[in-house]
Amino acid sequence: MLALLYVFLLAVDLLGVGLAGLGEDAVDALFRGIDNPVVGVSVGVLATVLAQSSSVTTATVVGLVGAGAIGLGDAVPVIMGANVGTTITNTLASIGSIRRVEEFRRVIAGATMHDVFNVLSVLVLLPVELLTGALSRTAIALSALVGDVETGEFASPLRRLVAGVSDQLEGALVGALGELGGAIALLALAIVGIAGGLVGITKTMRKVMAGTAERSLNAVLARAGSLGIVVGAALTVAVQSSSIATALLVPMIAAGVLRLDNAYPITLGANLGTTVTALLASLAVDQIAGLQIALVHLTFNVAGVLLLYGIPQLRRVPLRLARRIGDHAADHRALVLVYIVAAFYILPLVLILVLR
Repeated sequence: MLALLYVFLLAVDLLGVGLAGLGEDAVDALFRGIDNPVVGVSVGVLATVLAQSSSVTTATVVGLVGAGAIGLGDAVPVIMGANVGTTITNTLASIGSIRRVEEFRRVIAGATMHDVFNVLSVLVLLPVELLTGALSRTAIALSALVGDVETGEFASPLRRLVAGVSDQLEGALVGALGELGGAIALLALAIVGIAGGLVGITKTMRKVMAGTAERSLNAVLARAGSLGIVVGAALTVAVQSSSIATALLVPMIAAGVLRLDNAYPITLGANLGTTVTALLASLAVDQIAGLQIALVHLTFNVAGVLLLYGIPQLRRVPLRLARRIGDHAADHRALVLVYIVAAFYILPLVLILVLR
């Protein structure tokens, strides 16, 4: 576990080193158009769907912001898009019940409840952020507790553990492949290391925590509210994957063992728990902006829960919408496949190509 964690942190650091080697012109060309918030959200959705992990997307964004490749404001929509993209796992898991109408009705409602909540959070909080900068300002204020906001320095003790190895790899690859070749190789190592490290961490934690995770869910099945949020967050932190945490709920909802309103707070807790990965990645960067975007991820999810769950009048809106989707899906089951392809692949890609 410690070795995998080291690989992950080293990869985040290598991402910044590789980008610096490409030069400012190449980096600007690579991320051109991302200052459009719609493009940013679309990039977050598509990247997460392709990587099948919001943790990979958010950790990469933290590394990019920490390296100065993306500004804090431009990265916020990408983080929000990652939250939406991760919901595809639940919907895909629900396809197994497509031949059983009533079971499919329940399971689609349970799966898309996560979709609806995250989409509503983006629709409400993205305009608020664009108009007021509330999330960014909160994150900056929190980051001032551990770093220097004015100079942008963040003295992470963990970065010192990877900096030496990072420098050696940079010297070896640049010496062998030249500046551009070395930078590309470093970026390739970074992406493989981030994705591979997180996959390894998730698999390891799942093996260790699988029994505890199931017992925790069983203990909270008949309860709702804040306890469900705590269990969902703890479960996600334990297995290091919100997709695994929420996917565990799908067969329970399908079987009728877990009611939709009891699964709801557990799903919200999973949203909160997944922010730990970005915070962890921020420990591998030396610029405080990396920590700030990780804190934006946290404040965005906390604000979503406080808004859509904390206000009683709004609490049941995602549940009602999810049930309606479940009813329509049961009557027109082929549309679910259209929804998955159109919403998670085609629409984000088209928006990126048209608006970039």
